[in-house]
Amino acid sequence: MRNGVTIGQAAAFVGVTVKTVRHYHKLGLVAEPERDSSGYRRYGSDELLQLVQVRTLAAAGVPLAEIGPMLDAEAAQFGAALADVERQLTERIDELVARRDTLHRLADGDRALLPDRACAVLDRMPGLGFSPEYVAAQREALVLARALVPEGFDGFLNQLEHGLDDPEYIDLTKRGWEAETWEPDDPRIEELATAMADHYLANPALLGDHASLQAWGRASAQYKLINNHREDQAPVAARLTALTETKLRSAGVPVPHR
Repeated sequence: MRNGVTIGQAAAFVGVTVKTVRHYHKLGLVAEPERDSSGYRRYGSDELLQLVQVRTLAAAGVPLAEIGPMLDAEAAQFGAALADVERQLTERIDELVARRDTLHRLADGDRALLPDRACAVLDRMPGLGFSPEYVAAQREALVLARALVPEGFDGFLNQLEHGLDDPEYIDLTKRGWEAETWEPDDPRIEELATAMADHYLANPALLGDHASLQAWGRASAQYKLINNHREDQAPVAARLTALTETKLRSAGVPVPHR
């Protein structure tokens, strides 16, 4: 009768389940001992050592498919394999940390979807007199812009930051939001569009830099989606925007078409 312990005892000694031991056998990672005269498989020190090695590597994050070759490798190859596993684990750790940070940001509203710089822009708006509805619309526009036109997002933020430092721009923007109470054919809409276009032309920073304009020009379909967002809820604002853009195009500004 061969000296040794049962599979249940071996699993308990090593700190795994019997099912795990059998899985290691199936994969060829641990030799399956012969049955003794009583018909039982007895695990000796060799099998226990293999179980400890496999369990340790698996617990360290080495995929089971890679453990077999590592056990058979020479010292240099084993070291290289461990270094590769460490690299993979580091990448996974970085990914998990990023996911954890996203969860933390979710608890803080906008910060899950927008960078701190964009949140700072939104945070400034209420103090400048913008209504919660306007801030919500700008939040949605920023989220869409970041997702649909990432290469133009920083330029969009630049425009907003310049705008919030410009009292006349703030006044025109507020008037545009208030225009929602006007009739769609109110002549003041045309007048306000002209004033807005003139102010943009007199302050080019509000239009964005060349790179930003190019990025938005290449993304006309995305621009249309973002620009038309909430159009059914704000028809006067949509008309005001369309009139302003038409005036800017006539002045040579490469504004994408809606």
